[in-house]
Amino acid sequence: MENTSVENTETVRSCPFDFAERLEFDPQLKQMLTEAPVSRIRMPYGEGEAWLVTSYEDVRTVTTDRRFSRSAVLGRDFPRMTPEPIVQAESINLMDPPASSRLRSLVAKCFTPRRVDRMRRRTQGIVDRLLNDMEDAGPPADFVARLSAPLPLVTICEVLDIPEADRPWLRAHALTMMNVGAASKADAVRAKGELRAYFSELTAERRRSPGEDLISTLATARDGDELLDDDELAVMAMTLLIAGQDTTTYLLGNMGYTLLTRPALKTALQAEPERFPRTIEELLRHIPFRKGVGIPRIATEDVELGGVPIKAGDVVHVSYLTANRDAAKFERPDELDPDRPSIPHMTFGWGAHHCLGAPLATMELEVACSTLLARFPALRLAVPPEDVRWNTTSIWRHPLALPVTW
Repeated sequence: MENTSVENTETVRSCPFDFAERLEFDPQLKQMLTEAPVSRIRMPYGEGEAWLVTSYEDVRTVTTDRRFSRSAVLGRDFPRMTPEPIVQAESINLMDPPASSRLRSLVAKCFTPRRVDRMRRRTQGIVDRLLNDMEDAGPPADFVARLSAPLPLVTICEVLDIPEADRPWLRAHALTMMNVGAASKADAVRAKGELRAYFSELTAERRRSPGEDLISTLATARDGDELLDDDELAVMAMTLLIAGQDTTTYLLGNMGYTLLTRPALKTALQAEPERFPRTIEELLRHIPFRKGVGIPRIATEDVELGGVPIKAGDVVHVSYLTANRDAAKFERPDELDPDRPSIPHMTFGWGAHHCLGAPLATMELEVACSTLLARFPALRLAVPPEDVRWNTTSIWRHPLALPVTW
């Protein structure tokens, strides 16, 4: 890659990351990827400036090089998209190796292929029940209300054995934490505190009386003599709830919209269902499922990245979205091509912070999409694509409703 010019690195770009035109790619991110892969940016919240790293190889470097630390953001009012930081000190998302390695080893035991395969049978049952209800109600139906919103929430709550009566409350609190409006800061602080208290009580109960659920498994999982402590267990359960339903909900809604606005792709998958796993991976790469960036890292020493000098103490954000669209890594990156050579995408992160629940999310998406198209071969949008309403108030991009008929 050519070195980024001095002019580009001295320019500080204001990055609201508020682009939300259906599933079009953010033109500002595209411009930075092609013109200034390592850029200085300002964001809506937090103090000072940050670097934004956009190319696939540079993102891989930042996410694997020990000179970039997640834990060093603790105590800093770092540049970010939301008024209140979403993460908490005990979260695995704010740990660096080797500290994070212990937690990842414990949690990974809960997402083995055998365990995910058992979850597949439960997920299939939930999908069948939801689609039965949709068919009984008759067309038109809202894909979001009928499938993409309830499926991930029901699945993760069943996996965690969360009482059904608590689920709407938990869902509402998770949504509050993701809002990007400045007026929502007090509500976000309150929601995070109340979720933390809920999971502290729930995990303490599972520690005393473990069952067959994932929280109980985490509470008793050992790596040698190591167990998760009480705070780690509570935050991990909270993280699993939020990540386990939010991301998959929005990805499923986006995939539904994509499949229903690409009839040739939908027809090909119905004719050859065995193509679903490969197609799901390409959809994950191609769809810009969120806006902007997530949790940054701090450079712990002077580093040169893409020809740009980064000073110790600088805040460094990475964009997995742009990494997934890097022409140096993916030929014709803006095209959706299920037959492209298999190259790992970064939708679930990379390195020490690659999402441990990715196998569960991918399985849910595959089961939901394949079952949907098999059950409703004539499924189509019930409104013109331009009439679909999209979320504009949080970090996620997704249809608020997706009217379908068959």
